[in-house]
Amino acid sequence: MSPFVALTILIIYFAVLIAVSFYTSKGADTNTFFTANKQSPWFLVAFAMIGTSLSGVTFISVPGAVGKIQFSYFQVVLGYILGYIFIGTVLMPLYYRLNLVSIYTYLEQRFGFWAYKSGSAFFMLSRTLGSAVRLYVAAQVLQIAMYDGLGIPFEVSVLITIALIWVYTFKGGVKTIIVTDTLQTTFLVTAVALTIYLVAKELNYSFGGMVSAISDSEYSRIFFFDDPKDNKYFWKQFLSGAFIAITMTGMDQDLMQKNLTCKNIGEAQKNMFWFTITLTFVNLMFMSLGVLLYFYAQTKNIPLPARTDELYPMLALNHFGLHEGTAGVVVAITFLIGITAATYASSDSALTALTTSFCIDFMNVANKPETERARIKHWVHIGFSLLFYVVIVIFNQLNSKEVITTIFDIAGYTYGPLLGLFAFGLYTKRVVNDRYTPFVCVAAPIITYILNQNSEAWFDGYKIGFERLMLNGAIVFLGLWLISKRKESRLVNQ
Repeated sequence: MSPFVALTILIIYFAVLIAVSFYTSKGADTNTFFTANKQSPWFLVAFAMIGTSLSGVTFISVPGAVGKIQFSYFQVVLGYILGYIFIGTVLMPLYYRLNLVSIYTYLEQRFGFWAYKSGSAFFMLSRTLGSAVRLYVAAQVLQIAMYDGLGIPFEVSVLITIALIWVYTFKGGVKTIIVTDTLQTTFLVTAVALTIYLVAKELNYSFGGMVSAISDSEYSRIFFFDDPKDNKYFWKQFLSGAFIAITMTGMDQDLMQKNLTCKNIGEAQKNMFWFTITLTFVNLMFMSLGVLLYFYAQTKNIPLPARTDELYPMLALNHFGLHEGTAGVVVAITFLIGITAATYASSDSALTALTTSFCIDFMNVANKPETERARIKHWVHIGFSLLFYVVIVIFNQLNSKEVITTIFDIAGYTYGPLLGLFAFGLYTKRVVNDRYTPFVCVAAPIITYILNQNSEAWFDGYKIGFERLMLNGAIVFLGLWLISKRKESRLVNQ
């Protein structure tokens, strides 16, 4: 694809987003930025959350990973369903009952100051690293598709990318994002569906023939019950998926901030129900696309890239667009739009959630006049944009793994303290000595890392995988138990 064609697509794309931002941010104040004035239609929230949850990582890494792990990732997706049920029936009613803006204020009410700050700090660490990695995916693709051909270095292209996000989110915040992410989710789903159709057509598959070919292939195996030591073992993947959903959605300000913009808990739960169904189906589409991409490469005798993350971009940008006529150009264009939509839908939301969390949890803007709230929000928003840039540039120098693995590695260590804090708060009535909470939250990821690095030697060949998140949370839970005491009941004299 010509870099000038890619540039034209990008300019049109962001012109649409900025136009939407201009419309939705009319009359916006900080309440609009943080909560959308709690007037968001549930169906828009549900659809917008798809793009936020999937990101460019799913768009690239899940299809590519099929070559190594078959459909085993769907075991994780099935676990997501269990996690989302817990979110809709336990966590969301709690957040609405307490009328929270930042969900971490629950930790202050339950434990105290230090637990509150620890929870918020770990969210910001988790989301900053995770979202920067996701944005890194799109930045790499845009670099190959456009900026390399224009002679623009990676560091400059990343700066342009982040500046564009800032432009359309800086005023309207979450209100704007719910609309733009709905639009971007539409682009994302359309892109993957159209790519599946066009690749299947190139392979001369009817719809029924495509389904049969995928289901009969070596790649389509979903369930693995054979070896508990295998990272693909069902119960490891399923339970990990449930806890990943609970922490990375239900205990994450980013995703919950959208949910909390609904008018009431009933509408928020409808949003979660339809979000769960749609996300499950879309993940299955991505895995099916992966099988078709491997079929295509085999049929055309195209050498596979060393890293599975590179399969989809390589075929879409360097093969379809050059060798398959009009259909190939359409695949290349839809891929570019899809990866851009997927990653920006995730990154813009994260930037707003991080700004919200820092302003509420650390700058105490709730008690300040509107002019000061707006000024603080403005500078915090710029600060996190610059932080994203720094992390992406560093990650570009250090990364050597498939991106989806890297993100789950990060999540296992940084979301564990949130899992332990919320679980202890919800399922015990013990009183924690709050000043020791930060030490527990910092020690648990370190212990988890040590166990993870030595698990094969210490546990008869058992290798810890996605379940490090559960292990981390359990260590935090145990640590909180050790620094707590039984709540004393008050005796009332009759």
